[in-house]
Amino acid sequence: MALFTHLQRLLDAHSCTVSQDAKLYTMTKTLKTTCPIGLGLAALGRPGYINLGHGDDLGHDYDVDKMRQQSFVVLDNAYKAGVRHFDTARSYGKGEAFLGDWLKERQIPTDNLLISSKWGYTYTADWHIQADKHEVKEHSLSVLQRQWQESHEELEDYLNLYQIHSATLDSGVLENDEVLAQLADYKDQGMKIGLSTSGTGQSETVAKALELTHNSSLIFDSIQATFNIFETATANILQQASEAGLFIIIKEGVANGRLTPRGQNSRDKQQELSQLANSLNTTVDALALAFIINQPWVDSVLSGAATPEHLHSNLLALHLELSSKHLEELQQFSEDSPDYWQIRSSLAWN
Repeated sequence: MALFTHLQRLLDAHSCTVSQDAKLYTMTKTLKTTCPIGLGLAALGRPGYINLGHGDDLGHDYDVDKMRQQSFVVLDNAYKAGVRHFDTARSYGKGEAFLGDWLKERQIPTDNLLISSKWGYTYTADWHIQADKHEVKEHSLSVLQRQWQESHEELEDYLNLYQIHSATLDSGVLENDEVLAQLADYKDQGMKIGLSTSGTGQSETVAKALELTHNSSLIFDSIQATFNIFETATANILQQASEAGLFIIIKEGVANGRLTPRGQNSRDKQQELSQLANSLNTTVDALALAFIINQPWVDSVLSGAATPEHLHSNLLALHLELSSKHLEELQQFSEDSPDYWQIRSSLAWN
């Protein structure tokens, strides 16, 4: 109990509600959030995930009720700290169910709340840590229509942004007229429509999305992309998307744990990042998220925290001031995109 009380005080001290001279992270055309950090449920909704040390975060106890309780604790702490963007997906195990239950049980008001989910992957691991396939990708009209209903059953009227999960040019989803027409229909009903990207072709996928229109307006209201200290290839296209009026969400800001003390980087690279973080009296993960927040085209960066302690560490980024020199130093850590995605694909489900 003492640890929990201490953590609450730390979260209060580093919340989005603290008065500060900072831009309002909002986009009046479509979506808005008053805090630049959101919370993703990829690591909270299922027992197996590729984040480094995921099993340790869950105490290697994968009982559904206990994981639901842990997700509620992290969600409570995030909301208390001012976080108002919560992101999940159909393939995040029980991520939508946990989030929906929390929203309804806590009677969270909808004011300034951004609840986003994603369709296109079906969870297939059946609550196991190891599985032949943890999720199956299919960007068909039938999957969209089925998962649209499933997402609304879990999240009800809280859901206000629905995204294609990991759209790529290879999947053909951005050339599927039936799917695009259905998304446009959902948009006409008042739902904001977005897409997430992954892999070395992220920039090409976003560029294609910026060509798609409905009733003389862009179909997509948001882009969710991987961008971090190691993977910066999307910077230019995301800036273009922001200038076109899209809400920019960043995922994997700590590179699935590589930009934390658990990082499997070269010894020299980890040492340099740690030294810079120490010189700023912060943590490596906070430094990584602050690097993203300082990109002028970013609207929301997702914390993937699975524990209150990691959430607190992430939130330290809110009050970390980085100079242009610091940003230039951090840009030097950027990896070649194919190398980054090769490393990511080698991360084990745990």
